Amino acid sequence: MLLDPTQARRLYQDAVDNHYAVLAVNADSHAAVTDCLGAAAECDAPVIIETSLWQLTGRSYGAGDPIMGMDRYLADLRAIADSPQYADVPVVYHTDHIKGPATESILKHAIEAGASSISLDSSELSHEQNIALLSALCAFADERDQPATLEMEAGVDDGVTPLEETRDLFGEVEKRHPGYLALWAPGVGTKHGLADDATSAFSPEAVAEHRALASELAGRPIGIALHGSSGLPDAHLKAAVEAGVAKVNWSSESLLIRSGAARDYYAGRSAELEKKHPRWKATAMDNGVQEAVSAVYTPRVAERIRTLGGDGHGRSFLGRLAAG
Repeated sequence: MLLDPTQARRLYQDAVDNHYAVLAVNADSHAAVTDCLGAAAECDAPVIIETSLWQLTGRSYGAGDPIMGMDRYLADLRAIADSPQYADVPVVYHTDHIKGPATESILKHAIEAGASSISLDSSELSHEQNIALLSALCAFADERDQPATLEMEAGVDDGVTPLEETRDLFGEVEKRHPGYLALWAPGVGTKHGLADDATSAFSPEAVAEHRALASELAGRPIGIALHGSSGLPDAHLKAAVEAGVAKVNWSSESLLIRSGAARDYYAGRSAELEKKHPRWKATAMDNGVQEAVSAVYTPRVAERIRTLGGDGHGRSFLGRLAAG
């Protein structure tokens, strides 16, 4: 079930209230989306499928056009998420790492298209630009009387964000446009990518402090979005959830698992790709490598969902949602 923005906001609050985090996967292809939904169904868990600019402009979707890419991505995701097979899986479509001169137009389109929740990449923005862009999106939703659920981020690769930035950034947008923000993504010592020292500066204490302050400023439970989770061991992920993380982004390690499985598939079947081999066609078809990747990747997605405590919260959340 693909969640609308109001339902996504309820999911993030549910994660805070019930002490679990929802796995957010940057999925590059239709096959990756299917694998993530399959893992979530296996775990009876909610899942977030998110796209950065490179997915929207990639060959599988927009082929250079991010608006076309978003429309194709959402149409495909909506079709599978709302199918009977995944009707009991709460699915969020989230924008992640959208940056550059077209950021505002892309994200306004996301609001109109019904994206479940929205964030933008603030790494190259000043505080004033970050606030202005989030405020413009809130005003856009206001003008059209459309729901929107937002995640705001600080400089998540800049060590640990000072608490004053929570007041200056999160607090300012909440003051101007109350109710739109559902997640806050401060720096808590993690790094994007697969850095060797990914665990050295991670601070669960910073997670707890930022969660408490953001919730105080908003007057409602606010979860922390954890970026740069690929290098963190399970113990750190569990500590992050305990401290108040409600959404965990996962991209670099996810890509490494999928690409490694594809490499192994082709390396082990090179003889089958000769035109006289009786299995060349079955081996060469996209479905061959997709099935092989899925066999390796889907269990790893399920493992991560369980590490974050999301298992068992799929149908129960939908029940709480239906009950109001």
